[in-house]
Amino acid sequence: MIMRFLLVRFRIRFLLAMATLLVPAIAEAADITGVPKIRDGDQIQIGSTRIRLGGIDAPSMDQLCLNHTGERWTCGVAARDELVKHADNKSWTCHVQRTDRRGRVVARCEVDGEDIQKWMVKSGWALSYVRFSHDYDADESAAREAKAGMWQGAFIAPWDWRVRNKKTVILGATKPPPNSHAILLASASGSVAPSPDCTIKGNVNGAGECIYHKPTSRWYAQIKMQISKGTRWFCSVEEAEAAGCRETRR
Repeated sequence: MIMRFLLVRFRIRFLLAMATLLVPAIAEAADITGVPKIRDGDQIQIGSTRIRLGGIDAPSMDQLCLNHTGERWTCGVAARDELVKHADNKSWTCHVQRTDRRGRVVARCEVDGEDIQKWMVKSGWALSYVRFSHDYDADESAAREAKAGMWQGAFIAPWDWRVRNKKTVILGATKPPPNSHAILLASASGSVAPSPDCTIKGNVNGAGECIYHKPTSRWYAQIKMQISKGTRWFCSVEEAEAAGCRETRR
């Protein structure tokens, strides 16, 4: 009995010692550092790790907005390009917060000591993602006041753009043009892709399933892009699948 008691104590002490040794390793792993590939305004990749910038939501690559004169422009591409100009080819330090349901690391990232999410929101290239955080609410207010980035005209919040419909709210620093809703909704399903990066077609089949077609798909050319038929453009397979679509079987 005494031997068993001593053995149990030894095992407990051994496990506690191992846990103590592992804590610093876990803490060290919490930061991811390196020069990233910038995928869009709120997603990067460092090495093989996909990182979602926490606390903000930037427009998707297929998203279009209206400028101050009411003309359409590729604000999703612009957000990505502005982030590239501001912080590309620099070393980033990302402080890991959690992992999301898509397997991406959610993190707060710094470039040369600057909070990059704060810069994106204050520059008008992303919104404070209030569903998860209010850290950047003041920066969003400053961007709106300055009519910076997307706030120069009219746009749909990125989280609404992904599930947009006829009731989707239109945002802007000033009152959006009366026809902005129709223009922005139609733009996602126009006959021409919103950008060279967004050429995957999505449509709804007879069974109500969302199907995506890559340019190499057999029926790609036959898919006519019309908002009345529930079609839309996607910029990546990941985006299409996140929207609930599956790849065509033909």
